[in-house]
Amino acid sequence: MQRSGRIGLRGAAASTVAVRQAIHHVRLSTRRTRRKARLLVTCEHGGNHIPPKYAPLFKTGAGILASHRGYDDGALTLAVDLSQALAAPLHYSTVSRLLVDLNRSASHVELHSTFTAGLTDAHRAGILEHFYIPYRTEVEEKIDRWIKAGEQVVHVSCHSFTPFMHGRLRCVEIGFLFDAARPRELAICTQWRRALQRTCHGLRIRLNAPYNGASDGFTTTLRQRHGPEHYAGIEIEINQRLVHGKPKGWRRLRHALIEALAS
Repeated sequence: MQRSGRIGLRGAAASTVAVRQAIHHVRLSTRRTRRKARLLVTCEHGGNHIPPKYAPLFKTGAGILASHRGYDDGALTLAVDLSQALAAPLHYSTVSRLLVDLNRSASHVELHSTFTAGLTDAHRAGILEHFYIPYRTEVEEKIDRWIKAGEQVVHVSCHSFTPFMHGRLRCVEIGFLFDAARPRELAICTQWRRALQRTCHGLRIRLNAPYNGASDGFTTTLRQRHGPEHYAGIEIEINQRLVHGKPKGWRRLRHALIEALAS
């Protein structure tokens, strides 16, 4: 089974003919710019796989691996659907964040979990070399190539979150995370949210909730590499209550998200 990888344009199939024709280059723009943008989809927490070499570290952690701490349930399904429907490249990983968190900067305290606390610095460096660095480098190099070719980039990173945190119910179903200091990101998220609200009545759709989009993450690192005129990084967060609900409802929501982004 493939544990990390990418899906390119040749392997993508649109959900509808109209979407496929409209979104070869995604038209996401503000009033200040009408340049077409290239869409890139990623999923950093797509699975809870632990490579055999490190399995002994998790011999008592099966329950945690299967929980929201181990991976973002439903995030990869959404990422694949977005990639296929919008003919956008997808980069993803199914290695558990408990081995190494691909959505954390290399200096972040939560880059490694307590399960790997007993490893030597050399062993941790090996984990970074085999899983963290290749994934992030591949995404960074693709974005670099597009920007050097004169294109704008819209990066959508797919995530999900647990309905309860510290015993409290989270009052949000869908969150669009972005850097409020970047007007283009605000415009994209506001437009996406507004379009989604027209079809998903009753869902609590929030901006920069349940997390702050400017906090540590892959999109934040990429913003440091590229200015707002070249790069827009959006994280979409889906409440796992929706993922674990009726399959038909979950499929409808994914379709609505795609149509809203395409509108």
